[in-house]
Amino acid sequence: MKTHTEAAITPERPGVSLSERQRRLLYIVIQEYVNTAQPVGSQAIAGRYDLGVSTATIRNDLAALEREGLLTHPHTSAGRLPTDAGYRYFVQFLLHDAELSSQERQSIRAEFRMARQELDQWLRLSTSLLARTSQNAALATAPRAARARFKHMELVGIHGTKVLLVLVLQEGTVKQQLLDLDQPMEQSELSQVSNELNDQLAGFDAAAIGGKAHLLSPFAQQVVMLVVDAMARIDNQFSGQIFRDGLVQILDAPEFSDGENVRRIVQVFEQRSLLEQVLGELAAGDDLQVMIAGDGRYAELQDISLVIGRYGAGDRATGLLGVVGPLRMPYGRTIGAVRYVAGLMSQVVEEIVGE
Repeated sequence: MKTHTEAAITPERPGVSLSERQRRLLYIVIQEYVNTAQPVGSQAIAGRYDLGVSTATIRNDLAALEREGLLTHPHTSAGRLPTDAGYRYFVQFLLHDAELSSQERQSIRAEFRMARQELDQWLRLSTSLLARTSQNAALATAPRAARARFKHMELVGIHGTKVLLVLVLQEGTVKQQLLDLDQPMEQSELSQVSNELNDQLAGFDAAAIGGKAHLLSPFAQQVVMLVVDAMARIDNQFSGQIFRDGLVQILDAPEFSDGENVRRIVQVFEQRSLLEQVLGELAAGDDLQVMIAGDGRYAELQDISLVIGRYGAGDRATGLLGVVGPLRMPYGRTIGAVRYVAGLMSQVVEEIVGE
């Protein structure tokens, strides 16, 4: 399912049915809370917005939104705050496209033109620009092939029945694995099998290689299945350098003012294993995705939202970049910034891949 911004997100309460006025009230509460970080009350709404109804009606609608699980309040006399589900509904159904201003886009393009023509430099620049534009933290991953493709392999006799399989993939990944044969084989035989497989498998991905196994000799089939298994594991894992920027800016948010929350966000931003898991999941999704409070799957992200976009050159080389911030995030502007910078990075990768 897509939002107005073409960002994929799963609503927590898909059966929610709101009136037009309730939808507008939810929009107002979230926008006000994003701007002020303060609970939003019915009197404040009535004073700032001409909704054509009484304060009592607004209060009743806010109570209805609370019963739907979209709003909450810290204590009885306070105004309302959005819940995780409220933010999800907002992004899914109420958010409008919010492009960066022409002046901001021009400034970002100018910085891209001035950058040295090195991929690492562009990745560092993209995170710096996103962090500054969104006033939150940002991250990016280096582009890699969408699917691992076979380049070359070698079977090397070690001792007796032990053989070393050396697998080289087109993007440069090298994998080694020891095999135990039923009986010793001469190096000439191992080299013959290697040459045969190199001729038949060059340029293919794991699925295509698996489809060729039945055409090979029994020993070559065993080797091919090991190759397929190794390539499939690479396809399903996230790897590579993660570029980060803007952690100091996210710590300025009032949500992260106390020590425990500071520790949590620093751990999320710096803990590579968690980021790899989350980014690996998002890499398999749509071109632009919003994850709010971990979408119920990551307890460590309960106070955090991610807006992640894909960039690159088709299935030849793709990466991710995006923004990490509090739930109280200006989603429209953030999505616009991520989409724009991802577009510039895609142009960079197209130029590199096309060379």
